[in-house]
Amino acid sequence: MNVLTQVLLPLILAFIMFSMGLSLVIDDFKRVAKYPKAFVVGLLLQVITLPLLGFLVATVWTNYFGLNPVYAAGLIIIAACPGGVTSNLMTHLGKGDTALSISLTAVISFLTVITLPIIVNLGLSNFMGSESDVKLNVIKTVVGIFVITSVPVIIGMVIKAKNSSLADKIEPLCRKLATFFFIAIVLVAVAKDFKLLMESISTIGPSALTLNILTMVLAYGASRLLTLSKEQSRAITFECGLQNGTLAIFIAVTLLGDERMMLPGVVYGLLMFVTGGIYLFKLLHKDKRTIPAPSL
Repeated sequence: MNVLTQVLLPLILAFIMFSMGLSLVIDDFKRVAKYPKAFVVGLLLQVITLPLLGFLVATVWTNYFGLNPVYAAGLIIIAACPGGVTSNLMTHLGKGDTALSISLTAVISFLTVITLPIIVNLGLSNFMGSESDVKLNVIKTVVGIFVITSVPVIIGMVIKAKNSSLADKIEPLCRKLATFFFIAIVLVAVAKDFKLLMESISTIGPSALTLNILTMVLAYGASRLLTLSKEQSRAITFECGLQNGTLAIFIAVTLLGDERMMLPGVVYGLLMFVTGGIYLFKLLHKDKRTIPAPSL
C-alpha cells in the first residue's frame, strides 16, 4: 500500500481540492463579510464544536464501551477535517445556501492547515498517551497539508480567474472524477483492511455514527436557534456532517503511518453518505409537500 499512500492518495486529494478551486472566485470569500452571522456560526460549529464532540464521543466509547484508543484517535482525525466537496453538492441538491457552503468549505480548508495538527496531536496525546511514538510533526504537517490542499485550490481559482469559460467547462467533469476518486480510495482502503474493518466494525460503527448524527443535529439546531434562514441551516448541517474523508485517510496513513487510524475515517465516510442521503431525502420530501398558502 506504500505507492497508494505515498503517491496516489496525495495526488487524489490534490485533484479533489483542485476541482473545488475551479468553482471558486474571490467573491465567494467576500460573501463572508456580507453574511457574517451565518458564516461565523458555521465556522465555530465546524472548527470548535465538531472536534469537541469528537473528543466527547471518543472518550465515552473508550471508557464505557471498550473502544480501542487507536480508533478513538481516528475519530479525532475525522472530526478535525473540514467539509468536503460532497457537502457543497448535497447543499445544492437540498436547496440550501450553496454560496455559504462553498465559502465555509474553502475558508475552513485553508484554516485546517493550522487547526488540524493541533487537534490531532491533542487527540493522540489524550488517547494514545504521552509515551506514544505516534505524533504529527507540526511543521511537516502544515507544509504537507498546505501543498496537498491549499495549493491545488489556489491553482483552480487562478484558472477560474484567468479563463472562466475553460474552468466552467472542465469543472463538472473534475467534480465527477473527484467524487469517483473519493469513492475509489474508500473502497481500496476497505478492501485492503477488510478483515480488520470487519473485526472492529461493531465498535467503530456506533461511535462514528453517533458522532455524525450528533454533529448534524447540533448544527441544524444551533442554526435554527440562532435564527438563521432555512437555506443557511441546511448548508451548515451538510457542511458539519459531511467531512473530507480523503484528508482523514491521508493524515492517518501517509502522515502518521498507522492504517488502523484510518478505519474510523473510512467508516464515517461511508456512514455520512447514508445519513446525508436520508437528510437530503427528507428535505426534498418536505419541500415537495410545502404548498403556498392561497392569497386572499
